[in-house]
Amino acid sequence: MNHSKRIAALAFLVLSQTSLAGDIVFPSPTDPTFCQVLQKYLSNTELTSKNVLFRDMAEYRASKSMVKPLQTFQVVQYSGSVPIMVSCKVKGAAHIRSAHGETAAGEQKFCPEAARQLQRIAIAELRAEGNSEAADTAAGFVVDDIEPYITGQSYLSEFQLSHVDDAGVIHMSSPGLFHDYESWTRWILPERLAGQVYCHLATPAYMKALATGAMAPGVVMSAVDEAPVTPR
Repeated sequence: MNHSKRIAALAFLVLSQTSLAGDIVFPSPTDPTFCQVLQKYLSNTELTSKNVLFRDMAEYRASKSMVKPLQTFQVVQYSGSVPIMVSCKVKGAAHIRSAHGETAAGEQKFCPEAARQLQRIAIAELRAEGNSEAADTAAGFVVDDIEPYITGQSYLSEFQLSHVDDAGVIHMSSPGLFHDYESWTRWILPERLAGQVYCHLATPAYMKALATGAMAPGVVMSAVDEAPVTPR
């Protein structure tokens, strides 16, 4: 790719990422601010959380996001040196409004919506790299609309991050957990469990690896202690 074409491609990438969610630009999933940004996106809030990036899966499993002060938690799983999934624990919009005022958060979004934003980043990066064929392949991925779980045990259970259907189409999974703080169930839950929103999200790097054939779909994700949360 010559210099002028590379500049044009990079400009396209920047514009694409900037337009993903209004003023929100998603950083790399390995960046320790990723779940801060996901918190802003999912809850439509301008508040910035204190985010902790864990290097230990057991610590991530035990963590619970907090509303005041706003605190979020993050862990990344790898296949060798490639980050393939980022997991976040954030707070729901209704809980943020309850703790910080009615204008502190807006409409609640869910994990599949965030997954589609990361898919757009993968597509934009592939086009910027001059790989239009792989970009078209990534554009054909289907992000499944999975209903969020209501228990942490389900959220932490094994699942396939991607799979191929009978028609040969690659599907991406983005399971999560959601508790509506405005629901009557808030009154019977321990406070630390109320208003929780969790997501597992395939990274752009993983989607690019699928699109180029560098990786095959079907990887099974697990939250066991031995989960690879650092690059190897």
